[in-house]
Amino acid sequence: MSKRLPGLVRIGFSLLVAAAIVWMVYTLVDLGTFNALNFFTFFTIMSNLLAAAVFFEGGRRQLTGQPPVSDMWRGAAVIYMTVTYLVFTVLLRDAQEDLQTHVPWVDSVLHRIMPIAVMFDWVIDPPRQPIGFRRALAWLWFPLVWLVFTMIRGTIDGRYPYPFLDPDEVGGYGVVALYVVAITLLLVFVIWLAARVGSAAQRRRQVNDMATQAEAPE
Repeated sequence: MSKRLPGLVRIGFSLLVAAAIVWMVYTLVDLGTFNALNFFTFFTIMSNLLAAAVFFEGGRRQLTGQPPVSDMWRGAAVIYMTVTYLVFTVLLRDAQEDLQTHVPWVDSVLHRIMPIAVMFDWVIDPPRQPIGFRRALAWLWFPLVWLVFTMIRGTIDGRYPYPFLDPDEVGGYGVVALYVVAITLLLVFVIWLAARVGSAAQRRRQVNDMATQAEAPE
């Protein structure tokens, strides 16, 4: 059972996210305010869906003895969920109504519990091989594509998922640009940190494994 526990825990977290998103959709439909395109293009929702998929597949593979999920997919989930947590904490913690996560337990799962679970998972089960910073920068592509899509859509229909991206809310495109630069720098820092932490944890696990093997009776 102890060997199966990590896989079961990962699947449990993935199902918790799925339940939170389904409940939020049901709530918004009941209120008559659900718009699938708007809801599923929140960076928070997309990041949680990715993290849930990575956890579910990782847990399934553990339980069936298959090779683990790619470290690059796991790392992407770590980066996006960490940035989700930080941006929410600093800029959006009182905007749950606008973020369509105003059900308290749903808000807790998507903005706090799952980000912390993903970060913790990266440390206790580090990547199999060190990930260099240059390679890790590949994790930037999704947020940048999302940003371009969001800004183009905003200029067309006036809908911006977050107030700091809305020029009418913050005082013009110049202020939006400052927010974008700041969050991009945060992304780069989180990428660097995740790569360093993952590599350090991987080396520590290798040392521990070698020590365990050396102590094992022949």
